[in-house]
Amino acid sequence: QVQLVESGGGLLQAGGSLRLSCAASGSISEINTMGWYRQAPGKQRELVAKIISGGSTSYADSVKGRFTISRDNAKNTVYLQMNSLKPEDTAVYYCNMEVRRPRSVVFNNYWGQGTQVTVSS
Repeated sequence: QVQLVESGGGLLQAGGSLRLSCAASGSISEINTMGWYRQAPGKQRELVAKIISGGSTSYADSVKGRFTISRDNAKNTVYLQMNSLKPEDTAVYYCNMEVRRPRSVVFNNYWGQGTQVTVSS
């Protein structure tokens, strides 16, 4: 089994910063893409940022220049540094990883349980 555990969410005022972490544990041979998604009330889940195994990153236009995604492959962990937060960033944030388990040749998607980020104006 593979589990993703997120931490770092919270309540803060606009303009503040927050760092989310997501650590994967269990039977893992390799992790390809790691990403962060978010879902606001009444809206579809959307991609916020992703980072591939080689380190290349991509971001949603709405967070470019404010959010930074990074990964620590030794710890199977992905981070999301969020700066200059806005009320519209309020959402449940989910991490996602493409994981290959031992004795398998395929990558499967795994999700964290979600962590709430609330930004007040």
